[in-house]
Amino acid sequence: QVRLIQSGGGLVQADGSVTLSCSGSGRIFATESMGWYRQVPGKQREFVGKRTNSGVTEYSDSVKGRFIVSGSLALNYLVLHMNNLKPEDTAVYYCSLSNGDFRTYWGQGTEVTVSS
Repeated sequence: QVRLIQSGGGLVQADGSVTLSCSGSGRIFATESMGWYRQVPGKQREFVGKRTNSGVTEYSDSVKGRFIVSGSLALNYLVLHMNNLKPEDTAVYYCSLSNGDFRTYWGQGTEVTVSS
C-alpha cells in the first residue's frame, strides 16, 4: 500500500505565492518520478511539473518560470512552490508518484484558489 499525503494550499491573491508539499509512505520502491497535476471541474487533469529519478525537473509551459518543484525522491517528498499566481491557476492540485510496481499513485488533492 502506498499513501501520498498532501498539505498546503488555500486561498491566495493574484501575484501571491503558496507552497504545496507531498509526503509518501508505504511500499514505495524504485520511484521513477514524483510530480504535480491539477484539475478544474469539467476538465481533464493536467500536468504541472515533475522530478525524475535522474534528477531532471520538467514543467508545463503554463507554469514554467513561476512554479518550482523541489524535494527528494529518495525521501519520497516533493514540494511545489507556486509564485506569481494567476486566477487561472485555481484548481485542485494532486501529487503523483510513479512506483517500481509500474503503478501511479495519487495524493488526496489540495485546493488552491487564486482571487483577482
